[in-house]
Amino acid sequence: MSFALQAVGLSKTFGSGPGAVKALDDFSLEIPRGGVFGVLGPNGAGKSTLFRLALGLIRPSGGETQLLEAPAGDPGALRRIGSMIESPRFHPYLTARQTLRMLAALSGMTNPDIDGWLRRVGLSEAADRRTKGFSVGMKQRLGLAAALITRPEAVILDEPTSGMDPSGILEIRALIRELADRDGVTVILASHQLDEVQRVCDRVAFLARGKVTATGSVDAMAGAQEKLRLLASPQAAVLEVLGSRGLADGEAVLAEVSRAEAPDLIRALAGRGVDIIEARWVGADLERAYLFHTGAGHAA
Repeated sequence: MSFALQAVGLSKTFGSGPGAVKALDDFSLEIPRGGVFGVLGPNGAGKSTLFRLALGLIRPSGGETQLLEAPAGDPGALRRIGSMIESPRFHPYLTARQTLRMLAALSGMTNPDIDGWLRRVGLSEAADRRTKGFSVGMKQRLGLAAALITRPEAVILDEPTSGMDPSGILEIRALIRELADRDGVTVILASHQLDEVQRVCDRVAFLARGKVTATGSVDAMAGAQEKLRLLASPQAAVLEVLGSRGLADGEAVLAEVSRAEAPDLIRALAGRGVDIIEARWVGADLERAYLFHTGAGHAA
């Protein structure tokens, strides 16, 4: 298997002495080529630090990173990578079209499809407007076009829908899937929009306190099989009846049973004297997995 990004034993500490901050700590991760891979974690988990290290923008304190199977910062690999890892900034008096033309020239492109990329990111009507008047969402769109205009093999996007309205988020979600499915671009995506991640990503990794806490397919991490959520009392009796197929979810219980088994389960619980307050089906939920694997629901 070939990889878009590999990190082995990676560590990065900012500062020294008592005030030093360890952003990554013996961090290892492999992101395969192809599809859309989500890197998830709370602020300070190490997502942006990982991307900066992979692009060679900063140096590690230990370990190593490879991008497209080349050392971090390798010029040849960087020419095949697009990235947007912070809020994009552009010359305020250049138009969107002029901005892309300049960036393409700096990359050595002789015939860039500027109009095509402006259309794909939804900026055709603003192509000849100065970026000084662009909203945050419009700057994000132009940043995406700037990351993609060189037609990279892989692209790293940090919060690509930041500042966008719901319709804009839908458009960028469709673009990201199109990049992976039609253009064959590997997309590495960091986002706090868990619903969007669940809809657009194939695989995810959860980060917390500078380490990878879990990784796998979105379906597996979210729990692809629907579950019966029971709000019932006493909870202990429900868990006893379900055994390994029951999981406490706050005051409720998630039951891994089929719809055909549900009536018998309800009758069995009633026979045990359990009061069933609510029973409803719930589907895959990446948020629960995120809270569990990052500890974000238990902030100090």
